[in-house]
Amino acid sequence: VVCVGGDGSVSEVAHGLLLRAQIDAGKDTDYIPTPVRAPVPLGVIPAGTTNILAHTLYGIKHAVTATLHIVMGHIQPVDVCTFSTPSKLLRFGFSAMFGFGARTLALAEKHRWMPSSQRKDFAFIKTLADLKPEECELSFLPLQIPQEDSHENDRITLLYLGSKDQWHKIQGHFLNVSIMAIPCLCSMAPRGLAPNTRLNNGSMALILVQNTSRTEFIKHLKRYASVKNQFNFPFVETYTVQEVKVQPRPKNGLDAKENTHLNPASAEGNYPWNIDGDLMKEASEVHIRVHPQLINLYGVDTDDLESSQATCNCI
Repeated sequence: VVCVGGDGSVSEVAHGLLLRAQIDAGKDTDYIPTPVRAPVPLGVIPAGTTNILAHTLYGIKHAVTATLHIVMGHIQPVDVCTFSTPSKLLRFGFSAMFGFGARTLALAEKHRWMPSSQRKDFAFIKTLADLKPEECELSFLPLQIPQEDSHENDRITLLYLGSKDQWHKIQGHFLNVSIMAIPCLCSMAPRGLAPNTRLNNGSMALILVQNTSRTEFIKHLKRYASVKNQFNFPFVETYTVQEVKVQPRPKNGLDAKENTHLNPASAEGNYPWNIDGDLMKEASEVHIRVHPQLINLYGVDTDDLESSQATCNCI
């Protein structure tokens, strides 16, 4: 199966392949704690605006390069997340944002009549001008990494090596919450939105940006395009996790009235989520689990490309 499109289209196709695999395996599609792997690999030919998946798989947004990887059969097993409520599976996906990233997408979707690049720039600037934190409670299960292997994760700002099934809780006001099972490379973040994870290491990067001034938040965003560490701020925390639960807290009084104008969806009880560039609205707690190497995608490990010398073994 080959998908020509942007991140949203690719994510939809991946979701369809994985959901079909669960149905064929006789799984209950409302609750899938241990999903089965997709039976066929998925090829990605970039034709969108951001093309995060293509950048992550090929190191570049280039249709010919993507086609050559597919023709030559370069396959990478890739981790996938399930997004679910206490009562049902919402979808499969690779990454998600709650807060600023989701609000920006929700605003952009309301201006579909604008050209794509202008729509996204407008939504970004407007959301930044109306910057507001979301109050929520986060529960996460840290990844269990053997102590002797922890030196391989030196780029992780904060890593929990706690006991098995030890959940951690954080409650507060967050400008943005990112949950990513892949590095999420793109032209605006050449090292990745989540450089402390890999395509198939069985973990998710949980990145929390706590409430801060607009000036400091902009400094944090600018770091993504530079060689400096975008997480080296006192209001940014990162964790390597297996599972995350996000429970938004509804606003009351004056805050709720302000939020009605800035973000009608959350005022109605439905909070926006940005899942692989697709908008999802959900009122209840969202539970995210990572499932190691759940689907095969055509591509290469870009870390191997960077660390090795340029060679050609295609002849």
